[in-house]
Amino acid sequence: MSSKFLYEEMTWPEIREAAKAGRVALVPVGMIEDHGHHLPVDTDALIVGTIARRAAALIPEMVVCLPEIKFGYSPHHMDFPGTITIGAHTFIDYLLDVCRSLIHHGFKRVLLVNGHGSNAPFVDIASRLAIIEHPDTLCATVSWWSIDQVRQCVAEFRESQFPGGMSHACEAETSLYLAIRPELVYMERAAKEIGFPPSKYFWYDLMGGTASGYSSVLMAPHWSTVTQTGVMGDPTKATKEKGERILKAASEGLVDVIRELGKREIRARIDHHT
Repeated sequence: MSSKFLYEEMTWPEIREAAKAGRVALVPVGMIEDHGHHLPVDTDALIVGTIARRAAALIPEMVVCLPEIKFGYSPHHMDFPGTITIGAHTFIDYLLDVCRSLIHHGFKRVLLVNGHGSNAPFVDIASRLAIIEHPDTLCATVSWWSIDQVRQCVAEFRESQFPGGMSHACEAETSLYLAIRPELVYMERAAKEIGFPPSKYFWYDLMGGTASGYSSVLMAPHWSTVTQTGVMGDPTKATKEKGERILKAASEGLVDVIRELGKREIRARIDHHT
């Protein structure tokens, strides 16, 4: 069996054998949008793609990692130049077509790894629809910040306030970019901006108490109404060392998810109408 794990570097016979071997297909899903004055617009795509590839490199015999999908759902960010947003239905259909293609080639287990908050409901819907269409497969989704190891890691060094200090172009995302491509980060331009004060029911924080990072009440206002710079959080607390620790925790945590998905039983449907 080929030792390759990057999908785009494999030949079609190698992909055929990887599917036959029962390897999990890993699909990172990111976004191109504003991330303050200090981070490039590819922040979400770069982070989730890096985490997925690092995880795959730890268990290459179990997984194939696709190139990250760079564009997602973000119409509420369109007041900031640079954002590329895909319509909700188009985005779901696109993701579902990727899953359909992988399933057609023989992959029985697909994991969509999300890297952008507003992608989450659509990635979830696509994964659900994939199983409805193909009940002999398993398709799951996880956002990198919701992985237990990531939350435990960040709790050890977090300096930004909670909630709100780790929301967008924040301590966590800036630290990650510093660890991946520090030459593209303008730390001298980084500025703390929490925007509207978090309240009991309306707040957002990547390392919050829920998997989504949102409070129990969901709302996505136009981004320009809550921030002047595009930042929501405190990127001034970011360091390369923190980013390296998050990368390690995220990749190792993702490996745990992949292992569990890889061994999870695929059970046949039972129609109880008869």
